[in-house]
Order: sequence, then C-alpha cells, then structure tokens
Amino acid sequence: MESLFVAFVILLLVMFFLGLGVWVFAGLLLVSTVGLVFLIDMPPDRIGKIMSPLVIRSATSWEISAIPMFIWMGEIMLRTDMSDRLFRGLSPLTYHLPGRLLHTNIMGSALFAAISGSSAATTATVGKITLAELEKRNYSKMLAFGSLAGAGSLGLLIPPSIVMIVYGVLAEVSISRLFAAGVIPGLMIASLYAGYVMIVSLMYPDVAPPDREKPGLKEMGKGLLDLIPISVLIFIVLGSIYSGIATPSEAAAVGVVATLTMTVLTGQMNRDVFFGTLVSSVQTSCMIAAILIAAAFLSTAMGFLHVPQDVANAIGSLDLSPYQLIFILAIFYVLLGMFLEGISITVMSLPITLPLILGAGFDPIWFGIFLVIMVELAQITPPVGFNLFIIQGLTGTPIMRVALAALPFFILMCVGVVILTLFPDIALWLPNLLFNS
Repeated sequence: MESLFVAFVILLLVMFFLGLGVWVFAGLLLVSTVGLVFLIDMPPDRIGKIMSPLVIRSATSWEISAIPMFIWMGEIMLRTDMSDRLFRGLSPLTYHLPGRLLHTNIMGSALFAAISGSSAATTATVGKITLAELEKRNYSKMLAFGSLAGAGSLGLLIPPSIVMIVYGVLAEVSISRLFAAGVIPGLMIASLYAGYVMIVSLMYPDVAPPDREKPGLKEMGKGLLDLIPISVLIFIVLGSIYSGIATPSEAAAVGVVATLTMTVLTGQMNRDVFFGTLVSSVQTSCMIAAILIAAAFLSTAMGFLHVPQDVANAIGSLDLSPYQLIFILAIFYVLLGMFLEGISITVMSLPITLPLILGAGFDPIWFGIFLVIMVELAQITPPVGFNLFIIQGLTGTPIMRVALAALPFFILMCVGVVILTLFPDIALWLPNLLFNS
C-alpha cells in the first residue's frame, strides 16, 4: 500500500510540473530527483552517479539512431514536391468512393506513415496538402478535421515507427518483428476510418460534394505516376528491413539517402532546403533524446522506490483475468494520454505495465502494438493531443472543435483495440510468417 501511495505522489508531481508548463524532460528530472531525495533520503552525489551512465546509455543506443533519420526523411518530403504529388496522385483514385477526396486524408496518411515514422510529421504534411483543397471544394470541415486527426496518428502504427523503436529498445524485443506486427492493424484501422467516411457520406451527401469533372483514364494514369516516388521509398525502406539486408537503423539511413537522391535528381535540393531540414530534424531529435534520458532516469528512480514491483504485486493480488487487466491498462493509458505525448507515455509506463503483461501471458510483440494504438489515442485526446494542436495551427480552429471532430475516430480506434485484443493474430500473423519460417 505504501508503494501505491508513492506511485500516486509521483503521478501528482508529474501532473503538477506539466501543469506549470515545465518542459517534459525537465519535469521528469525534477520528479525523479524529488522522489529520491525526499522519499528515500538518497544523497545528491549518488543521484549524479546514477544519472551519468543513463545519459550515455539512453541517448547513444544504436537502435535510437533510426529516429533522427526517419525524422529527416519526413522533413525533406515536407519541403519538396513529394508531399504535393501525394495529393495529386490520390485525388483521381478516390473519385468513385463515397466521400471522395476525404479519403485522401486517410490514404495519404497511411502512405506517408510508411516512410516518416512520426504522427506529427504525417498530420502536418498531409494536412498542409489536403485541408485547403477540401475547404475550397466545400467538403465538411468536421469530417476533414476528424479524418486527418485520426489517420495522422497512423504515423505511429504503420512501420517504420519511432514509438515502436523506443518500445523495442526498452522491452528488448525485435524491432523488425514489431514493424511487421504493425502493418495489418494499421491497415485495419485505416479501413475502419474509410468505412466510417463512406457511411457518413452516403447518409449525408452534402459532406462530400461531387467534383466538377469526372477523372478519365489519363488522369488516373497521371495519378499513379505521381505516387511512384512515395512507393519507391516505401519499397526501399521496408524491403531492406524484411529482406534482411538492413536493420531498422540501417534502413532509415538508406531511406534518407534515397530521399536526398530523388530531390537532387529532380532539382529540388538546394542549400536552404538541405540545412533547413537538417536543423529542424536535429531539434526534434534532441527533444526526443532529452525525453528518453529523463524518462530512463524516472524509471530508475521508480525502481529504487520499488514502485513497479509493488504496483505489479498489488494489481496481481486483485486476481484479474487477462481481459480485465487489458481493460484497466487501456483506461490507464487513455488517462496518461490526456497529459503526456507518446514517447513519454511509453518510457514512463513500461517498467510498470510490461511485467504485468508478461505475467498475464500476453506476447510482448502484441503488447507493443496495443501500446502504440493507445499512444495514438493520446494524439487525439485533449488537452494534450499533438494532432489536435497541429490541425488547430493549420486552420485556426478552436481546439475543442477539432477534438469534437476527432471523437468518432477516437471511438473507431477503440473498436480497433477491442478487435486486436479478441484476435491477437491480427498483429502476430505477419511477424510469425516472416521471421519464423
């Protein structure tokens, strides 16, 4: 019971510092230090000795090197015409679907997710392309905002995924297997979104006005040609991983080289673009590394406080069934998602939740996909929903209106979690096929 109280105090401290507007990594460091000093009287010099190796180990792992590479790929595509080609390529292909161009949000996000690894990059890139066009053609703003918020989060689930890399490193499981496990669940949730858009469009035709001109075979052919660069990048990145030619970290570097080569050959690379994308990706990568260091320190501090073991024992003593445990953890992650972003959620919670999951007999690869989907929910959950902030920044729409637009897609993602829990082979079939044969 004492450790449960400690865990509650730690959670209150985290919420307090975040509520003050303190940076996430600084807040986590403060909480860890306060907990060690005041709860177990640890001397400050010993805290420094604990912190030093954590900095090196958390920020210099070989697997983590993939993160800045994938971020750089996304930045390059954001500042070149690759993103514009995505909309031009998908537009004629969606004409015959109920909802028409609204599907460019979903399909575009799914495709861009397969090369960016970032929900924020996916939402920002696709949103800059589609939202203005949809508004100009009088499509429903609420459905446009909601479909983008939901589909943009697929950047975390459809491989390659930055959160999957972080989970794989912390849980010590194969990142390649995690990437394979995310493919079918990602397509399943994208299909749920597309089905919802179709149903709403059939019920309320005004949400998706008919286009002025029906695209012919020539326009569809041009659309397919515009999708070639994105398709080539997906093939290079994922193909190098699943063929065994490259590890996820190496594949990220290969993807960057391929992206840079394409932009040079098409005459879009110049000094400003190169250094602009490089500076932006370094800034984002440093932010992620700082959070990883701080979260690793918090995890270590909670270990000294015996919180993970005692919380696991407390929940274990409730004699919950596996499904009851998953239900409680789902609620736990939704609550965390209201205050924290994905990487912080993953690294802070894993020391507590992973032992519970393994003890209940769940596959750690399956749990990685479950956790990523719960993190995706956090992307569209106010008050700290990054995808909501991005759409607000792109459109100037009040955050609560964007959150309301995203609510149906939040529910659809919850449905996806239920389906994945009832049928775990949705996540496990592909990695077992690729890596157990």
